Amino acid sequence: MTEGPSDGIYGLWPFVNSSMGHGGPHRRLFWCVALLSAQMTLWYFAAIIVYRLPWTWQCSKLMMKFIHAGLNLLAFIFAVISLVAVFDFHNGAKIPNLYSLHSWLGLVVVILYGMQLVLGVGMFLIPVTPVSWRAALMPVHVYSGLLLFTSIIAVALMGITEKLIFGLNNPKYKDLPPEAIFVNILGVFLVVFGALVLWIVTRPSWKRPSEQTLHILHTSGGGEDSTKVGPAMSQLSVGTDAEASEDVRRRNNRLDDQTN
Repeated sequence: MTEGPSDGIYGLWPFVNSSMGHGGPHRRLFWCVALLSAQMTLWYFAAIIVYRLPWTWQCSKLMMKFIHAGLNLLAFIFAVISLVAVFDFHNGAKIPNLYSLHSWLGLVVVILYGMQLVLGVGMFLIPVTPVSWRAALMPVHVYSGLLLFTSIIAVALMGITEKLIFGLNNPKYKDLPPEAIFVNILGVFLVVFGALVLWIVTRPSWKRPSEQTLHILHTSGGGEDSTKVGPAMSQLSVGTDAEASEDVRRRNNRLDDQTN
């Protein structure tokens, strides 16, 4: 068996070496990147929905921020390891880097993901950041997070399909060897996960209530089952937000009357 330049990286995954090592470095690279892409997507999935799970609403907001940042950092680490594996293999095999659309988009997504992580920590975890800045950046932070998540899934699907087409020679992709079946199932799994994340994030009933709402519900009956408390929290949050908006309107009307 011909040894590739990245055996130190591939050695981190015994399953890859034991099950696919007979296929040479090309096949091991494929499994390495495919599994890492799935891991990155799953950890990013967990980071996005951690705020939306009703049983986490009883935890403090600060704790949830640290969990959210930690999961994002873990996903970013998997992305960096994938990039190192690919560049290391390409350089050792004398293959040009960054020639495909997949590689362009992949590098852009990883860079933007790192920027999103740094800005998120700087804006939402550092106590000295002004509240007005956090409020202004939050919609952008949420939108860019979802955009990056869907982009990660798209880049992962492009990459694993590209490696299947160019990396499988005997048998070929069209013959549906075990690798092709696994990756096809993995691709469907990633798409379903992405759709599930978007559905959860866009449902108001899954949104974490405000701290005021959580305090009201906790003081009125904090020992209830979390599966029943979730919808109640959401309904109470909607009512509280509506009352707050109405109060703002009333104050604005009073100011208008005084000025007139």
